Amino acid sequence: MFFLIGGVQPKTVPLDDQHRPCPACGLAQARVERIDHYLSLFFIPLSRVRKGEPMVVCRRCGAVTAPDSDFAAGTPAPEPPRRPQCRHCGAVLNPGFSYCPHCGSKV
Repeated sequence: MFFLIGGVQPKTVPLDDQHRPCPACGLAQARVERIDHYLSLFFIPLSRVRKGEPMVVCRRCGAVTAPDSDFAAGTPAPEPPRRPQCRHCGAVLNPGFSYCPHCGSKV
């Protein structure tokens, strides 16, 4: 008696190793990946059956978005917006603060 185990299984392929800011959460945990489907025999991928579309996947929040032209071109992504800083001591402030919690000066 002989058993043949085969089928089509997905495989995630990273397209670059650079972490980029996630469009959903803003953390630099997103990578450009695609999911290809491979014909497998005894759980060993033999040949690619279908090539997937590139997508941006965040490892932190799990958000999946389509890559924009900057991701596809391979250029670095823009920096996330910076939080305001105190003019006197340089401490990072929340946007709603009127006074700096570190030095007490008016913002």
